[in-house]
Amino acid sequence: MRWFKPAGPIYFPVSVLGWTITLLALAFCIQIFRFVDGRSHSVSDTLYGIFPYWIPTFLLWLWIASRTSVERNSHASCPTPGNTH
Repeated sequence: MRWFKPAGPIYFPVSVLGWTITLLALAFCIQIFRFVDGRSHSVSDTLYGIFPYWIPTFLLWLWIASRTSVERNSHASCPTPGNTH
């Protein structure tokens, strides 16, 4: 079952699980932004504050999207003996 559809370097959610993961990641990033921005004094304070949270969240989302964007078929990568094409 595919959760995401690749479209160049980005992925689009195509299932309920894909949308759930995407919305949870987005809600987490918004929450972190609001918390950090409320206590920062400049734009650079905000960027330094959100960086340690947003980058790992995005990388985890990207990893999940890349792993669930293709159908996994255990037989597709194993060629049949004697099959020459």
